[in-house]
Amino acid sequence: MKHEFILKTCTKCGATIEVIKDCTCNNCGIQCCGQEMVTISPNSVDASVEKHLPTFEVIGNYIVATVNHVMEDDHYIEYLALDSDRINAKKFLKPGEKATAVFPYIEGSTLYSYCNKHGIWKTTITK
Repeated sequence: MKHEFILKTCTKCGATIEVIKDCTCNNCGIQCCGQEMVTISPNSVDASVEKHLPTFEVIGNYIVATVNHVMEDDHYIEYLALDSDRINAKKFLKPGEKATAVFPYIEGSTLYSYCNKHGIWKTTITK
């Protein structure tokens, strides 16, 4: 069974969580501020795709992931992540750092970038 990378956010306070296993009960869900948190869909925000979509270069058994994005105090990539059936790895970033990370090369895995203003973006790892 393929692992699904799920992020949910509170529309009231902006708290964001990663869900390892979501609830499947009826009328139940993860709540914050007294309301159900909503799932964030990758690549769904009206923003510049080329400045948010992670890109990668395969080097041997690794990939070098990068995002062509500003890394300012109020607008930056918070983390890059690699998700597959075998691993879920993240590199957390800070303003002023370069938005880059090195992950193991796993064909078919998914690479994510999370912008503090424009949400989650994804790219599938291919050769």
